[in-house]
Amino acid sequence: MSSVFTHATVLDGTESMEPQPNMTVVVGDDGRIAAVGPAVSTVPPAGAREIDLAGSYLAPGLVNLHVHLCGSGAPTSAGAAGSLIDKVVGNPVGRWYLRRTLRKHAQQQLASGATTVRSVGDPGFADVEVRDAIRAGKYDGPRLVTSGTGVTVPGGHGAGLFAQVVSTPDEARETVRACFAKGCDLVKLFITGGVFDAEVEGEPGVVRMSQDIADAVCDEARKLGLRTAAHIESPEGVRVGLQAGVDTVEHGAPLDDELIELFRNNGAGRASALTCTISPALPFVELSSEKTHSTPVQKANGRIVLDGIVAAARQALAAGIPVGLGTDSSCPYITQYDLWREVVYFERLVGVSAAFALHTATLGNARILGLGDETGSIEAGKAADLIVLDENPLENLEALRHVRMVMARGVLDEHPQVKHLPELDVELDGFLPAKPVA
Repeated sequence: MSSVFTHATVLDGTESMEPQPNMTVVVGDDGRIAAVGPAVSTVPPAGAREIDLAGSYLAPGLVNLHVHLCGSGAPTSAGAAGSLIDKVVGNPVGRWYLRRTLRKHAQQQLASGATTVRSVGDPGFADVEVRDAIRAGKYDGPRLVTSGTGVTVPGGHGAGLFAQVVSTPDEARETVRACFAKGCDLVKLFITGGVFDAEVEGEPGVVRMSQDIADAVCDEARKLGLRTAAHIESPEGVRVGLQAGVDTVEHGAPLDDELIELFRNNGAGRASALTCTISPALPFVELSSEKTHSTPVQKANGRIVLDGIVAAARQALAAGIPVGLGTDSSCPYITQYDLWREVVYFERLVGVSAAFALHTATLGNARILGLGDETGSIEAGKAADLIVLDENPLENLEALRHVRMVMARGVLDEHPQVKHLPELDVELDGFLPAKPVA
C-alpha cells in the first residue's frame, strides 16, 4: 500500500536546504518516493495511507559511514573483547549469537534514524549474513554496506577482533578475493595502529602496514569492483593509504599540501574522501583513564588523534575534499544509537553550519558511498528513507536525538524503540559541546 505524509515541513537533504512547510510526500508501494510538492497542488493516490505530520519535520534518513556492529559501546578492554570474539566465532551457537547481536545493533541504528549503515569490520563475515537476511525480508533493518572481516598485518590494528592478518602482498590479494567471494561490498584495511597500540607518548597512528601490502589490497579490490576504506591516524599513514588508492580515509590526521593533492588525485588516479569520526576520540580525552580502560600515555595520544581528526576535517573541507561522518560504534562509550552526537560534534568542533552538518549526514554521506542516486535526499524516484522530527534540527541539531518515526525503503516504524545505556548517556551529555551562539 502506498503512503502519504501530509502537512510535513520538509528538509530535503541538499546543502542549501531550508524548511519547506505544508508539503506532501507520496511513497509508492514499491518503497520509493513517488512525489514531493506543496499540499495545495500534490494529490495523493486514492486509498493511500495518510500520515498527518501536522507541521513536524520530515528529513532524509541518516547515513552512518563507520560502524562496527559487534559491540554495544559499553566500555571494555580490547583484550577482553578479543577473547570473547574468539569464543563466539569458532562454534555454531556462538555464530548464531553473533548474528543475533549484529542484527539487534543494526536495528538500533535504524530506530535512531540511521537508514543506511556502513560496517567497516566485524567478526567472521557476520555483517554480510545480517545484510543478506535484511535484504531477503527476514527482518527489518537499515540498508547495510558491509566489509566483512578487514585486512591487517601482524601486530596491526584490528588483529584478533575484526581483521585477518596478512604478511605478504600475495596473502593480501588472497584475502581480498575471499572477501569478494563472501559477498562483501568493500574492503577495510588497517594501515596504522591506534591509540591503544601506540608505544610511546606523542606517536599514535604508527604505520603498521607496508606500502606494498596496501598497494596489493587496493589494486585487487579495484580489479574486483570493490571500494576500499582504510583505518589511518597519522599523516604518514594517510600518505600510504592515498598512494595505494584507498577510496576513503577513516579518521584522518593533519594534512599538508601534498596530501591534499593526493586526496584529489590518489595513487590510482581517482579522488578520495575523508570520514570524520570525532565520536570515539572525544570521550577518550574527556573521561578518566579508569573509565576508558586506558593508560596516561594512551590518553595523551588520544588528544593528538582527536586534534588530528578535527584538523583533517577542516583542511579537507577548505580544499573541497568530500568529508563524511561516522561514529565508530562499538568502541568504548560509542553506542549504536548516537549518530546524532557525531553530527553535533561536526557542527560545533569542526565549525560547519547546522544545515551543512545535516546535509553531510544524509546526501553527502550517501554520495561518498556511491548511493547518492538512491538515498540521502527527499526527491521523487529515490528510496523512501525518511525520519520524522518534532523540532527543527537546523535550529538545534540535538533534535536528531529524538526521532519520532523512521521509514526505511518504504517500511514505516511509527514508534521506534531505542534501547539506551543510561549511564553512558549521562557521561556523554556531560561534555557535549555547547550550541554555537547565533
